Amino acid sequence: MTAHNSATAPTPIAVDGPGTPGGPGARTALGGTALAGLGVAAFSLTFPATHWALTGFGPWTAATVRGVLAAAVAGACLALARVPVPERRYWAGLAVVAAGVVLGFPLLTTLALRTTGTSHAAVVVGALPLVTAALAAVRMGARPSSLFWTAAVAGGAVVVGFALWQGGGAPTTGDLFLFASLVVCAAGYVEGGRLASVMPGWQVIGWALVGALPLTVPAAAVSLTAEPAHADARAVVGLVWVSLVSQFLGLMVWYRGMAAIGVARASQLQLAQPLLTLVWAAALLGEDLGTLTAPAAVAVLVCVAVTQRARS
Repeated sequence: MTAHNSATAPTPIAVDGPGTPGGPGARTALGGTALAGLGVAAFSLTFPATHWALTGFGPWTAATVRGVLAAAVAGACLALARVPVPERRYWAGLAVVAAGVVLGFPLLTTLALRTTGTSHAAVVVGALPLVTAALAAVRMGARPSSLFWTAAVAGGAVVVGFALWQGGGAPTTGDLFLFASLVVCAAGYVEGGRLASVMPGWQVIGWALVGALPLTVPAAAVSLTAEPAHADARAVVGLVWVSLVSQFLGLMVWYRGMAAIGVARASQLQLAQPLLTLVWAAALLGEDLGTLTAPAAVAVLVCVAVTQRARS
């Protein structure tokens, strides 16, 4: 992904070192690292929060209401900042972002988490940077090194092997949802990264959320009617988290952090996300991680790290 800060005009992404120790550049790098770290921490709680939301809401309700609430916050921010509607030539790209990040990924992962453990989903979705990088190479016409593709294929093999091992030799329905979520989310990330070269990243996700309202509002209304809700405090907290933090606010701080420290350094922080999710799965949900879950997560992270280094 590409990132800019939240000003109306895009700001160049930092690609150099932090500058003189103790100077303005160092302070900016420290603040950017803190913001990017907050984004990673927010995203690492997405699956546990979704699991909580599913204790009181149906999967379609959780996925669609999430988009509506996030769009309400995003729309308010866009209105307060008096951001003009993007030119028509950018609408197709925003539609891809909406389809992948606003609609596809939340719905597919929510459906998967009905039958799949949070720790299992964390390992599978840990391959998202690999899929994103591969799609970006195709979309942007880049030609990564053979090391890049070797690491990407190895990471994919680890994820597939892990899913088959836990599924008794065959992918489960939840795995199929997770695999599909990787593709649609990666497509949304790649297109969002391309659009972020002409508008700040938070505006990309903001307009994608607002643009999806003609679909998410009626879908949420139907879902709330069709799926019985038994919301307790935990379910409400989970839904609020994925709606406001995972879907929008987390992305805001993540983009600002990336703008300050650069894509490469921020990407290294994101390597910790699947491992953090495993910690939350054990601490908040009491899940048994199993013998191969943590090693598989580490193996995927190593492959992701290699692709990041091979790309730069």
